[in-house]
Order: sequence, then C-alpha cells, then structure tokens
Amino acid sequence: MSDMTEPQTGGLARRLPLIAIAVVAVIGAFTLRDYLSFETLRDNREALLAFRDANYLLTVLAFMAIYVVIVAFSLPGATVATLTGGFLFATFPGALFNITAATIGATAIFTAARWGFGERLGAKLEGSEGVVKKIKDGIDENQWSMLFLIRLVPAVPFFVANLVPSFMQVPTHRFVISTFLGIIPGGVVYTSVGAGLGEVFARGETPNLGIIFEPQILLPILGLCVLAALPIVIKAVRGKTGL
Repeated sequence: MSDMTEPQTGGLARRLPLIAIAVVAVIGAFTLRDYLSFETLRDNREALLAFRDANYLLTVLAFMAIYVVIVAFSLPGATVATLTGGFLFATFPGALFNITAATIGATAIFTAARWGFGERLGAKLEGSEGVVKKIKDGIDENQWSMLFLIRLVPAVPFFVANLVPSFMQVPTHRFVISTFLGIIPGGVVYTSVGAGLGEVFARGETPNLGIIFEPQILLPILGLCVLAALPIVIKAVRGKTGL
C-alpha cells in the first residue's frame, strides 16, 4: 500500500510550486490589474520619488523583489514594472535592475515547471517516435538559437517563453543566459520609455508602449532574430546538400 502512495505523494509535492503559481496567477489577474497599472504609477509618482531619494538601496531591493514576484507568478503589470524601473532609476541602471529581476523571476517559473512535469514530459518526448521526435531533436540541435529567438520575437508572450524550454530539457544555465541576453533589447527600450515618464506625466499623456514596433526599433530587433536563426538555416542547408 505504501509503495503505491509514495509515488503519488511525491508527484503531488513536485507539482505544488507550479500549482501555487497557477492559483496566484489566476487570483492576481482579477485582483491586481487595477493596482499594477500606469494610473497607479502616475498617481503615486511623487511619493515613490521621495521614498527613493530617502532610501535608495531599499527602493532598489524592494522594486526588484516585487518585479521578481510579478514575473514568477505571471501577474499582470510586468510592463508597468519595467516602466517604473526607468522612471525611478533612469535608463541605466534601471535597465539592469529590470533585466536582472525579470531573469530571476523567469528562472523561478522555469524551474517550477520543469520540476513539476517538464522533466517527465521531456523524457516522453525523447522516447517518442515520428514527427514529434524529429521536432524534439531539431530543437535540441539548435537550443541556443531557439532560446534567443523566442526571447527576441516581440510577439512571443514572456510566460510562454518561460514554460516551453522547461518541457524541452533545456539546461538551466542556457535558459538563464539566453533569457538575460535575449530580453536586453526590449528591456532597454521600455526602460528608456519609463525614464521619460516625467515629461509624459507633465503633459497629461500616456506612454507609447507600441514604440517597440516602430521601424527604428523593430528592424534592429528583427536583425538580431535573423542572426539567431542563421545557425538553424545553415544546418538545414548542410543537411540537404550533405556538406
């Protein structure tokens, strides 16, 4: 009897972190949306700046901790948090704080997902046959390129880019490095928007969050996507030509 209950108990224990993340994410989606918003930042900007000026290090630590929680639990407000980093700490070191916190939060949910069922799913994919196995092998052969691509392409939701690698047996160090480097372009852009929020507030306007899709921003990012995809293309060409 004990032999049957122990695996079940162990399996549930491994899933608890991911279950907790899912529950908090659902609750947060309904309860925190009005609080983690641009309007909240605008209405409390003077108090935030005063607190930062009086407690700079504490502000940095508290801000990064909140950012990590937002990302780790897939809560609404990640974009507002990035803007806040620029507003409070300027483009630099604000971008460094934003990118570091986002990477830590992403690693937390990646670890929870892989520990919960990613390893078992990855093993099943590895042992599969046919098309599924070919897709799995293709991703394995081009892990670095695929990881950078899902980070650089603006259309890929951040939480999706955190979960997919956990199913593909991606080593943690690859996930951390590709996440940190891959989110730098978008992170710097939105942090710089946040750094200019003082003037936006003064004019009574809202920030242009679609700036990342403007040609002068999007084209360089797409160029990085092409570079990330280049090794995949070269391997495919060599495979077809037998080189």
